[in-house]
Amino acid sequence: MTTSEQQRLRIAYSPCPNDTFTFDALAHGRVPGAPAVDVTFADIDITNGMAERGELDVLKVSYAVLPYVLDEYALLPCGGALGRGCGPLVLTREEGVDLTGRTVAVPSERSTAYLLFRLWAAEVVPGGVGEIVVMPFHEIMPAVRDGKVDAGLVIHEARFTYQDYGLTRLADMGEHWERTTGLPIPLGAIIAKRSLGGETLTRLADSIRTSVRAAWDEPEVSRPYVMEHAQEMDPAVANQHIGLYVNEFTANLGEDGYAAVRGLLTRAAAEGLVPPLGPDALRFP
Repeated sequence: MTTSEQQRLRIAYSPCPNDTFTFDALAHGRVPGAPAVDVTFADIDITNGMAERGELDVLKVSYAVLPYVLDEYALLPCGGALGRGCGPLVLTREEGVDLTGRTVAVPSERSTAYLLFRLWAAEVVPGGVGEIVVMPFHEIMPAVRDGKVDAGLVIHEARFTYQDYGLTRLADMGEHWERTTGLPIPLGAIIAKRSLGGETLTRLADSIRTSVRAAWDEPEVSRPYVMEHAQEMDPAVANQHIGLYVNEFTANLGEDGYAAVRGLLTRAAAEGLVPPLGPDALRFP
């Protein structure tokens, strides 16, 4: 199926600064020739579920959910979040905690952060961690601080704020991944329904690239959209967030980006954490 200029694509991404920065020009009709879009804001655990149910045309999801949805959706080669020095952290109240048998809070079990954590734990916690507790992201650091859990897996702006809770960094999942693979850290992906057709998928990808470059060229134009949805985040933290998560991989996955995605999902499948990828699963369009 092809998309006419009048047909609007339904897209969902998070209210986080990296997504609003990336999609500002596209969402506001400032990309010539781009498909029109209707935007829904939802955290990634919600969009992961939307993808598994086949809802909406375009979604920002965790790379960890790809093995479950790539029959219906195509991975777009742009718009997502990969990077270096931006991985999830494991936080504790005290330094040097042995996590063997300990309770760990995580924001989702269908997340790249969780896959990276389990791959790390398989190497450095030979006795195995204890109970995994899924809780909303904003509750994790208070839960660790208050002793409700022994450790917490955190993402995004928590990299900049965990010390405010009196917590310590036990390990950086991104550092471990980069040290052992040499590849960037795959975090969030943009997927679109294959049924849209190759022409529309290609036009969408080109439009997202143009939107990213527009935000880089004139960052002040995207500022109102970013801060409107930043959930009272400090502007300096929002800038750090954008600087970490919007980079050359957002404009184009490239060889290293695709190698990182396939490497993560292949390793996770070997640990029994996700189904194996088919040989053409990542093809575009």
